[in-house]
Amino acid sequence: MVSILRHNTVLRFVLMATGMLALLGGLWAGLLRLGWAGPLLQVNLPAAHGPLMVCGFLGTLISLERAVALDRTWAFLAPAATGIGGIMTLLGIGGLFGPGLITIGSVGLVAIFGVVLSIQDVPFAIVMTGGALAWMGGNVLWLGGWPVHALVPWWIGFLVFTIAGERLELSRMLFHASWTETLFLSLVGLLGAGILLSVEAPDLGFRVMGAGLAAVALWLGVYDMARRTVRAEGLTRFIAVCLLAGYGWLLFGGGLALYFGNTGAGFVYDATLHAVFVGFVFSMIFGHAPVIFPSVLGISIPYRPFFYVHVVLLHGALLLRVVGDLAYVEVLRTWGGWGNAIAVLLFLGTTVFSVLRSDADGSENQSAHAPAPGLDGRAATQPEPDVSAEDVPDLEFPGDE
Repeated sequence: MVSILRHNTVLRFVLMATGMLALLGGLWAGLLRLGWAGPLLQVNLPAAHGPLMVCGFLGTLISLERAVALDRTWAFLAPAATGIGGIMTLLGIGGLFGPGLITIGSVGLVAIFGVVLSIQDVPFAIVMTGGALAWMGGNVLWLGGWPVHALVPWWIGFLVFTIAGERLELSRMLFHASWTETLFLSLVGLLGAGILLSVEAPDLGFRVMGAGLAAVALWLGVYDMARRTVRAEGLTRFIAVCLLAGYGWLLFGGGLALYFGNTGAGFVYDATLHAVFVGFVFSMIFGHAPVIFPSVLGISIPYRPFFYVHVVLLHGALLLRVVGDLAYVEVLRTWGGWGNAIAVLLFLGTTVFSVLRSDADGSENQSAHAPAPGLDGRAATQPEPDVSAEDVPDLEFPGDE
């Protein structure tokens, strides 16, 4: 029974499906918040936009990836709890049971990283554990009745720590000077300090968090290998383009948070949050989907040049939305929001098409029989497309002498 649960691909698809339903529900809720007169489904759906996107979708996806990487049966309880909690939140049933299950899932993710740290007590794993703790902390506050805008720093920390930790791990292949890692950890510490400070001093904490976000973005822009791999071709370049674009939005969002503080609502607040959650986080998802989904689900997602269509639409629509926010032009904000929703749907559609086209063409599915990913979330026998040594042109970095 243990072996069946651990390696059952159907189980992984079911858990992934719960996250995807939360994503679709979150998009629906976001459009309602923009004034769309579509079916309400349930009265609290518009207010559930953030929790569905961050916890129901991203929380389930990250927990599932970590559970597959750890390859222990109990670890799958984390994405299961989060996925079911996300569906309950989407349907508006069970009261606090939905947020409660999501919180239990976040505790499970912390436990997963506890095991990871017992195996690899290294900086990137510590940073990613900090992300899990931030998610759990925000969820506990959510259960305690705190408003969603007060949870935003915690949920931002969850995603930024997770992504930045993964990039720190890969940056070790470039053999930077040791002080660059120390600098990175200091900047992450600044971000963490802002998150903690936001509990007692929301505005000051938000500004400190913004400084941390901007600083981490600058570090990634300088020391991440995407600066090199963007000169390559195919999937390698595609991933690098998504990464660099995401770092730009993270820098911008951090700058807005630093300058304006935590307004809690309004146009500037909308621009700040979507610069981070859409511009940074979804750019990371778009770029790494051809790598992560195969390792988790055991399917092949061949790279297609038309993947750039949904990437360009995502960033173009977000730019329109942010211009509308900062210029207080409601119609631009609305069009940008619709464009972002369409970009995500197009991403899902092109991903499915690429999978089906691969099967129809008889392409070799390298992931279907690959072993579960290692502790870094990637299959041990599969090279990371954006770290191929022959695809990495020489590029000097500060402090590398």
